[in-house]
Amino acid sequence: MGESVKYVTGGYKLRGRPVEFSAMGDYLDMFTQKLGTIDRIAQRIIKEQTEYQVELREYGPVYTTWALSEAELQGPLEGVASCMANCSSALDELTQDMSEDFLPVLREYVLYIESMKIVLKKRDNIQAEYEAKLEAAAFRKEERASCTQVPTDVEKCHDRVECCNADLKSDWDRWQNNKRQDFRQLLTGMADHNIQYYEKCLAAWESVIPVLRDKQPQETETEED
Repeated sequence: MGESVKYVTGGYKLRGRPVEFSAMGDYLDMFTQKLGTIDRIAQRIIKEQTEYQVELREYGPVYTTWALSEAELQGPLEGVASCMANCSSALDELTQDMSEDFLPVLREYVLYIESMKIVLKKRDNIQAEYEAKLEAAAFRKEERASCTQVPTDVEKCHDRVECCNADLKSDWDRWQNNKRQDFRQLLTGMADHNIQYYEKCLAAWESVIPVLRDKQPQETETEED
């Protein structure tokens, strides 16, 4: 790395990345932007869910207090208060899942991307070193027209470039496969957590319906009396 950096900072500029590695760099930049957008939106959703949960926690006790002064409505009012508590608990689980399971994976992948960028830059430095040595060898060859042998250090540097390219391609393919599996599990898990949340809320509200319906005959009877 020391020699590579010396060639780059010494004024030599890389002629150009091969197309496949340029595509890798573009993809990493785009992927970083997408993850950043998802992270910001997810944090905003968590903030709104937390604020909504605070409202639910304040909303439920109102019905409990009201039930103390309404003997005839005590059952329905307490049922609604219990429903609010169950919905709040379900929302707390959903928010916790997003905070502890969803967001950390996104941020971990941002770190992976930075690591991939470092590896890609290292490959560029090795290529720059090879190109610089190749040009120097070509210049010396012009001065000594009789010399046709490629210098050993140039051959070694070329081998390093080829090895680095092969390793990077292998790492890239493995990373892409792992990424697809990770995000499939991540998004499926997020969908399952949301489904469970709405199922719990639905069950909580459905549990209140029989209590409310039980009051209807009494209300009708009272009106007739």
